[in-house]
Amino acid sequence: MAILAMLVGLASFICFIMVLIKQFQNAGVVHGIIGIITCGIWTFIWGWMNANNLNIRNLMLAWTVLILIGLILNFAFGVAMIPYGSVPTNTP
Repeated sequence: MAILAMLVGLASFICFIMVLIKQFQNAGVVHGIIGIITCGIWTFIWGWMNANNLNIRNLMLAWTVLILIGLILNFAFGVAMIPYGSVPTNTP
């Protein structure tokens, strides 16, 4: 399951790069740099704000679905990574 989560994360990162390129091309360097600095949050918001104008609606839908799938996978199967029975104690 970790491999599946990594593949979803990689696909989400590719969508981020594609929208970031559109952002640099259409909104300018300042918006692109802000998109990088905010770790993609501004790029995501900007992408949805301009999805119809730039004809990237399908890309934004795919990115949104990938983010949701990634969150579900990480929350559902991340709990399995917690080692049961290894509670730290303070005894010497």
